[in-house]
Order: sequence, then C-alpha cells, then structure tokens
Amino acid sequence: MNRPGIDLERLAKIRHIVLDMDGTIYNGSKLFQFTPHFFDTLEKMDIHYTYLTNNSSRNVTQYLSKLHKMGLKGTPENIYTSSLSTIDYLKSRRKDIKNLFILGTEGLKAEFRESGYLIVEKGDDIEPDAVIIGFDTSLVYENLCKAGYWIERGKPFIATHPDRICPTDQPTLLVDCGAICAALESATGRAPDIVLGKPDPGMIWGIIERNYLEKDEVIMVGDRLYTDIEMAHRAGVMAVLVLSGEAKQEDVRDSSNRPDLVVENIQELGKLLVESRNRQ
Repeated sequence: MNRPGIDLERLAKIRHIVLDMDGTIYNGSKLFQFTPHFFDTLEKMDIHYTYLTNNSSRNVTQYLSKLHKMGLKGTPENIYTSSLSTIDYLKSRRKDIKNLFILGTEGLKAEFRESGYLIVEKGDDIEPDAVIIGFDTSLVYENLCKAGYWIERGKPFIATHPDRICPTDQPTLLVDCGAICAALESATGRAPDIVLGKPDPGMIWGIIERNYLEKDEVIMVGDRLYTDIEMAHRAGVMAVLVLSGEAKQEDVRDSSNRPDLVVENIQELGKLLVESRNRQ
C-alpha cells in the first residue's frame, strides 16, 4: 500500500530508536496504555532503543526503578540523560575540571561522584572548578546564592539542559533547569557558558558511536519541536514527532523545525515500522 508523505523505504532501514520519555512513552507518573505493545513490536522486529531524557533530577538507577515499576524493560545501557551528556562533555573537553559545585538533586550529585568528581558543598573550604546547574527539585535558596557567588567570580557555568519547565500530570508548574539558569543570569549578568542536553546533537552522536550505527539507521522520537526535533535535524537523523505530549499539529505548521514524520503516538509509529518491513 502506498502511503503519501510517509517514507516507508527510509523506515525500513531503522535499527535503533532514540526515545524521549515524558510525553512520548508516559506522562508524568502515568504510562500510556499503548506503550507496552510498542516495545513488543520493536522486540519482534529486532529494533533496539535508547531512552533519552533532559530531566537531570534523577540518575540512571532512579530512572530504571521508575521504568521497571511501570512494567518496562531497561538496563543502564538503555538510558542516556543530560547528566551523562554533561559528564561526557567534561571528560572529553574539560579534563581540567575536577571539583564541582552542583545545584541539583542528590541523585544528580551521585551520578557525578560515581564518575570520579568531587562535589563541593556550600560550607566547604574547597573552591570548585566549575558550577553545574541541573533540574533541582529540592532547590534551597542558600545553595542558589552560593552558585551565583561562584558564577560571579568567573567559574565555568554549565547547564545540564535548557528546559524551562518540566512536563507533569499534576496541578502545578515545575520550574526546570533553564528557568533556574535565567534567574542566575539575571543576578550575575552571565549566561551559561554551555548548555548540554537536547537539542545538543552530541546526545545522538554518542548513541550512534556506542551502538555502531549509521545515521540513516536511527530515529529520534519525541514530543517537543525545539528540543527533540531540532536535535534530530542537527544530528542528521530521522525526526519523528508524536502528538501525545507538548506539541500539537498547529505547532508544526508554525515551526521551522519541521519533523520528517508526524504521528499521533508511538503506537502509530510501530504500525508504520511493521508496514515498512512487510513491503520488503
């Protein structure tokens, strides 16, 4: 069957799917009812996947726990976060940085400790080499001020990701890393020196390298045009937008970050992947 506007030949080459999490496979604490069937479909087709998230409030162990409680499979190798992207950046580009002042959760700090970094707390005599800002869901005013103090004195100012709010299914607004950085920029007159996470294409390139993939074998699937879809374009991989999260069809018409494919949800994508292989 011919599907106008859908490149089934391109879909037939896909060996690995990079999946945004919140808004794509679940919403807040609620798993979409179609998600388990989608993963069953991938397993039958021998298509591998990586969970990808900008949310740096949890570490890999905590994400695995959440996924397992939802009934989803996963190993540490299946997850790549903005925290890990930041660590990879430091290890490859800033080997001079060893001591960190981190404005973030204990889970985020644990991720950096496990990678060999010393975490400088607000009362320590040690001077940090850099300030890392993450999604701090336990934000303490005194720590915010200390981060500003070191930023004002010229320490490298690094953000794990640019998101200003975090999606939630609860009646509240979750102030995210980008908004915290905006407050610090207003107070210090300095913007972050670098912002990691989506849409930085390095997140995709790392997955490609670790899994020995070619760009045309990879899809990036997500619900945000300005992070997921922009990153896919910058990384040179197929960009698939799902309408189960933030972006709506009218947003696509108004955006310069046009996806290669728009689907209602990952269930529809799964059906297209099956169809693409049945045509071969």
